[in-house]
Amino acid sequence: MKNKDLDLVLFGATGFTGTLCLRYLKSRASGLSWATAGRDAVKLQQLQFKHSVAIEKILADSEDEEALDEITRRAKVVISTAGPFHKYSDKLVGSCVKNSCHYVDITGETFWVRQLIDKYHEKAAQKGIRIIPMCGYDSLPSDLGTFFAVKELGSPVSNVEAFHTGDGGFSGGTIETMFSMGELNLGDQLRDTFLLNPEGSVTDQQRKDSIPIKGVKKKEEIDSWIGPFIMAMANNLVVRRSAALMEQRQEPYGKDFTYNEYSFFKSPIYGLISTVIMAISGLVLFTRLGKFFRRFFPKPGEGPSEETMKNGFFEVLYKLEAEDGNHKIFRMHGKGDPGYRVTSKLVAESALTLLHNSDELPGGEGYGGVLTPATGLGQPLIDRLKKVGIYFEGPLDENLKVHEESR
Repeated sequence: MKNKDLDLVLFGATGFTGTLCLRYLKSRASGLSWATAGRDAVKLQQLQFKHSVAIEKILADSEDEEALDEITRRAKVVISTAGPFHKYSDKLVGSCVKNSCHYVDITGETFWVRQLIDKYHEKAAQKGIRIIPMCGYDSLPSDLGTFFAVKELGSPVSNVEAFHTGDGGFSGGTIETMFSMGELNLGDQLRDTFLLNPEGSVTDQQRKDSIPIKGVKKKEEIDSWIGPFIMAMANNLVVRRSAALMEQRQEPYGKDFTYNEYSFFKSPIYGLISTVIMAISGLVLFTRLGKFFRRFFPKPGEGPSEETMKNGFFEVLYKLEAEDGNHKIFRMHGKGDPGYRVTSKLVAESALTLLHNSDELPGGEGYGGVLTPATGLGQPLIDRLKKVGIYFEGPLDENLKVHEESR
């Protein structure tokens, strides 16, 4: 990328997760030319002063296409933490494609990612620009962990089941995004279990085997109880898109590959409580009840305490079934609140991978489009994350006992 004087721009830096990204990049972006961007000059100044960061500040509103073009003409990579993303990052993505700038974010808004695919995938592919949404806890662990496990197994895989557990908090920005989605008419898209797949890439067998779990049941292979996972409605779609793009690239996971994910629990009681809470949350967020209950949740800019973020954790187990009938279990885990401390690390390292590992990126030089963490970043990102406290393990012992210290 010639004639670019900024390696990285952090857009939406003054938000809760944006601030965490700034703090993380302060120690990891040494030697890079980078800047913060947002619409409020005073807040940008206060942010940099509070965290002792002396870098360029760029004023840009999400609707100001001229200001966005100024960013993307100068930057090699943009990180966006400005959500709801369908409101505040849409024009930014268009500007990135227009001015040949790679892009990563932390959205979980799959309906918006579908819009990005329809508008920008072909043009980004032609220009070799990597537009990689969903690089936070939505949905990098599901996607990159599956990629790792399939590659480690080294033989065609027919099915992956992923099991999630963790502990953390919620921010006002995330809550605002969820409420804003509830105000949209997304019925058909929320029910489309292959929403992000390329046209013609889904078989009848895959649709048949991609059915969400109902209720709570015992899963002997991981010595735990499993139930619905609230983020599965987003994560499943990303992994399924990865599998389809890998097949297009002649690197298939396996014939009629399927992926489904769940929560896992120490006891059925925990599972039942979690399932009930998830059902109630859905009613609040996606019905008219949302307008009444919104006042009781954190406001944008607010988030979990430092103690909550420090003491949080996430763990994902991946049960692989190979086409030859072989079964293996793999694991990805890390310390820190998943939605914020871990998310800021994941998206920052995604951006740094684009900058520092450009010669090793999957698909080779010139590969682009609206991609996923696995197809756009792959093994180089895994290698970086292993060095900063995100662990990829397996295959594990067949007599697996889940690590109690991570639960």
